[in-house]
Amino acid sequence: QVHLVESGGGLVQAGGSLSLSCAASGRTFSSYAMGWFRQAPGKEREFVACITWGGTRTDSADSVKGRFTISRDNAKNQVYLRMNSLKPEDTAAYFCATGRGRNCARRAWDYEYWGQGAQVTVSS
Repeated sequence: QVHLVESGGGLVQAGGSLSLSCAASGRTFSSYAMGWFRQAPGKEREFVACITWGGTRTDSADSVKGRFTISRDNAKNQVYLRMNSLKPEDTAAYFCATGRGRNCARRAWDYEYWGQGAQVTVSS
């Protein structure tokens, strides 16, 4: 079992920045890829970014490419999402998740454990 808790959400103006953190507890955190997803009311959960188990490779959705950066610190059992140049369409609940393997994946089905979510609201 892996428990995940997101923090760092809030209200920010368009063009601003926020950093999300995800604290993980449980065994073998470093053995899993980690991902960030987001979900707006009435919409499906959407892939945002992922990072391999060793942190050597990352992937991100086209909608956030060049604006969001995922990183991890396995020694601290933490994964991060730095969000720059935020847009109103970025407004959503953001979830971190542990992958079922070591490699990046874009499908929610490929993730096993999920945090409760952190709300990010971007005003226009």
